[in-house]
Parts: sequence; C-alpha cells; structure tokens
Amino acid sequence: MTTVYDFTVKEKSGNMKSLNDYRGKLLLIVNTATGCGFTPHYDPLEAMYKEFRDQGFEILDFPCNQFANQAPGSDEEIHEFCTLKFGTEFPQFAKIDVNGESADPLFAWLATEKPFEGFGKGLKFKALDAFAKANNKAFGDKAYIKWNFTKFLVDREGNVVARYEPTVDMEVVREAVKAAL
Repeated sequence: MTTVYDFTVKEKSGNMKSLNDYRGKLLLIVNTATGCGFTPHYDPLEAMYKEFRDQGFEILDFPCNQFANQAPGSDEEIHEFCTLKFGTEFPQFAKIDVNGESADPLFAWLATEKPFEGFGKGLKFKALDAFAKANNKAFGDKAYIKWNFTKFLVDREGNVVARYEPTVDMEVVREAVKAAL
C-alpha cells in the first residue's frame, strides 16, 4: 500500500527530499501561487503552522504555475514573496506541475486518493468551476488538481484523509487539523 512516505520531492535548493522525513507528522500538502485570488490563504496557513507545529504538524508548500500563470517567478522569488508578505516559515518546495504528463507523482497520487468533488454551490463557485474547466481542458484525464490552494490532509501514518478545495473556508481546514492532532 502506497503512503505519502513513498515519495521524494524537490526542494527549492534543487536537492531531493524524501517525505519519509515527515513520518509520524500530520501533514497539510498545498499547491500554491503568488498571484491568485486565494493567495491570502497564506495568512491562515501560517497561523495554523505556528499554532500546531509543536504538536507534530507540518505544511508542505508546492508552488505551481499551471493555473492562469499565477506563479510566474523563480523558486527564490516565490519564496521571498511568501516570507516577506506573509511571514511564512513552513517548508516550501520547488515549483512543480500538478496536472498533465509532467504532473508531480505526489500530486497525481494525492488526487487519486481524494478526487475532486466540486468547489461548492453558488455563483462564485460555478464561475470558478467554469474557469477551472477551461484552464484544465488541455490536461484531459490528468487534470488532477482543479485550482491553486487545493489542500490535502495526510494523517500520521501517511494516508490521505481529506481534500479541501480552495473554496473551503480556512477555519474548516483549521478545525480538521486540530481534530486530527
């Protein structure tokens, strides 16, 4: 049985890192972008990290530029933006693709474990759904992630237990993290 610990990811330094290094921790794995309407999610993410990291919680941040080119900078530029604007301290990895033939295997696995179930109800969510469908059309059946700031909660045994689309209120995510700890 595959767990998150079976994957290796690229750090922004270019070094490879085994996710086995996070064994026993509760993980929130997020694909992010610096120029997205959901970029303010960095504030509650950092607040959660500060509140829960001493209890064995980690946030793993993977910038991605596949959604309307909303993360165009280099890994260093993205990191500088996040640390200066939002004070982020949680680990940020190299920019990756989360969809298509070049999708990072970690995100393909996460999305297979917890597939997309929709953005929610209402006009705002329908508009995002239409925009995401148009953006992801090129990826066909490999459009694993529908938009920036999709979050996956991974338990201490390395299993994906929940998926949160960017439209989910961050307080819902925080409560789920708190309950899982």
